[in-house]
Amino acid sequence: MRRKCRLWWPKQLLSNQESFSSVLLGWFVNCSPSSLDIIVAFTCSEVLLSSSSPVLEEVIHDTHGSMPVILQDKSMFSVLGLCITDPTSKSLMAETEDDKTSNCGNDWAEGSKNLYKVSKCGICSCLQMDGSLRKSSQSFFGKNNWVLLMFDSPEKNDAGIHRIPKLHHIHWNGQTVSNYDVHVIVYEPPSYGSHHFSLCPSVSNEQAKTPIKNPRWVDELHKNQQCIELDTVILAINCTDAAKKVFEKHVVPRRSFSQLSIFPMFFVIIGHLFSKFMASFSTVFYIVLQFFQTHFNYKSKSWMYVTSANVFRTAWINIQIRCCQILYWPIFLQENDHRSRSCVEYAEKAAMHRHSMWSTLVVDILLGNLVGWPLLYHKESICLSLLNFIHGFASFLRTGCVWLMGNPAGFKLNAELAGALGVVSLNVIQTWSTIWVFVGFIFSYIFQGLAILGILCGFTAPTALIIDMVVLATLHVSTLHWLISLVYSLQIQALAALWRLFRGRKWNPLRERLDSFDYTVKQHIVGSLLFTPLLLLLPTTSVFYIFFSIMDTTINLICILFEVTISVIHATPYIKIFLRLVRPGRFPSGIWFEIFGCESNSTVCPKADYADGMTSSKESLHPKDFNRETSSILVSILHSNYLSIGKVILPHYKNVFLGVSGSSISSVAHGILIGQRMPSMRGTLLPSLMPWMSLPYKEYWCLCHDSLIACFRR
Repeated sequence: MRRKCRLWWPKQLLSNQESFSSVLLGWFVNCSPSSLDIIVAFTCSEVLLSSSSPVLEEVIHDTHGSMPVILQDKSMFSVLGLCITDPTSKSLMAETEDDKTSNCGNDWAEGSKNLYKVSKCGICSCLQMDGSLRKSSQSFFGKNNWVLLMFDSPEKNDAGIHRIPKLHHIHWNGQTVSNYDVHVIVYEPPSYGSHHFSLCPSVSNEQAKTPIKNPRWVDELHKNQQCIELDTVILAINCTDAAKKVFEKHVVPRRSFSQLSIFPMFFVIIGHLFSKFMASFSTVFYIVLQFFQTHFNYKSKSWMYVTSANVFRTAWINIQIRCCQILYWPIFLQENDHRSRSCVEYAEKAAMHRHSMWSTLVVDILLGNLVGWPLLYHKESICLSLLNFIHGFASFLRTGCVWLMGNPAGFKLNAELAGALGVVSLNVIQTWSTIWVFVGFIFSYIFQGLAILGILCGFTAPTALIIDMVVLATLHVSTLHWLISLVYSLQIQALAALWRLFRGRKWNPLRERLDSFDYTVKQHIVGSLLFTPLLLLLPTTSVFYIFFSIMDTTINLICILFEVTISVIHATPYIKIFLRLVRPGRFPSGIWFEIFGCESNSTVCPKADYADGMTSSKESLHPKDFNRETSSILVSILHSNYLSIGKVILPHYKNVFLGVSGSSISSVAHGILIGQRMPSMRGTLLPSLMPWMSLPYKEYWCLCHDSLIACFRR
């Protein structure tokens, strides 16, 4: 049985023109006895390793310790082996002959002579490595796991690739193995802010429906997929950038401040100035918020405070959310989990979480200024239009009540009951309209306060205050609806109970079912006397109930529209939308492979089947037959799919509308039919309230400044 070896090779190493040998660093992932994955993170020259001050064991140990715990359990960061240029290559020999007179050619020949000895048959019988490198590898891992890669002549092909590595042999657990089917997978090294890889999208937890019995080829495909540790491989690939940075921090000498270019220095200066300005601006807000919080805590037990908090409950909750966001944004912006830097995927998720709060805060304040300034400049005309609308709405209610007191739509109603309900409704409407005449004088100040609140706290705070003001302004409609719905529901319940009496049934509240019951003759007579007038008065009550239910439902729908707007503003991932438009590679959703070519001893075959049960492949060259038995190298390029903007946004909106479902809507509709009011909770969710934070002003300024400086350093 031929063994399979997958070599995950960084793309930038394909165009490397160096003729010297280099040391490979990365991970070995052994998922089965017949399959091996070699993830090459980067290469380093042996001269640089020998000249570095720390011992190689310490450098490898520190690099391995900075990786995620999951990757540490699966595989160890190690020295993989050597990558050398094939000395039997004709072009290379010609290059050496041309460079005999140069010092570079002489140095290369001398170095290659000391590095390896190759027999005439082309199979390395003994690898004479540098003693310190072999000793360091064996002492750290306890095993001599080693791989030797070779390059042919560096000739550039149609795809822009200069050379592809070939596996010469592997020293694995003390055995030398050379009989491998090699699959070279070229990948673009992930980097923070650019792209990374992910096996499957995390936007949906729903499982697709599968048939009862899968075909045989599907079961075989699932078995093949279990033979490769793709999770570990992708995690290791996402950690290559962090491993390279940690390794170079110990090995490569640091540049002095004078060696830095002008643009990074200018960027650092601008970052410091911006951080100081934003920290000072946020501290002013912090001082104002702490002053109001102290004042409200002092007045929290007064009846005026309790009444205002109950009347303006929606505005109070949203203002608390906004104040806590203003207080906590520097804390959320800090990077507390330093281990998240070791994996690009983890770093991207942590960055999205850090930047979500301040992005929502900035967008909300921008919307508040966009609406607040025009409202502030045109408050007089808006107040006049609103007063005209209120007078028109009151006139509509009075006209509707008068119409219901007559014969609405030709229905013959009970004149006495219709007159009583109509007079009560007209008196309530007139009284409330008179009160709002006096409130109209302060409308200008109310709109001015809304505009200033929107400019300072964002769009959601005045919107929530408008909801409470609409509820307060239409209190007479909701009161009349509650009164008439009470009469209507009691009438419906009485008619239902009397109907059960005629049928000889009785409701059992303990078992929640209808049981048989023998009623007396007196009970039947009393039931008959009550049933007839209640049934005849039901149309009159129903007409008034339908009218005020329509008014109250319309007002509730307007409030729901404002609440949905607030919830959407809080839930929309603005930073994700912006980054998805600019850098779609930061939102991967699965991987696929583009088959580049198949190399054998004498031919190059451009077509291949799916490689080792991987996700998919894409043919890019001319189709020809490919003989698997005679092939030695299969070369493919790793690509990534990306999430669409809709899939990025959808999970956040699903979390907002968790309480909204078909059953909840049907229950609300059923409640309206039987005389129940709409619930106050509309089903939308707001961000959770955070505890109030109290810090010294100087400490809060330093917190804001350090958080912003850390962002500029990253």
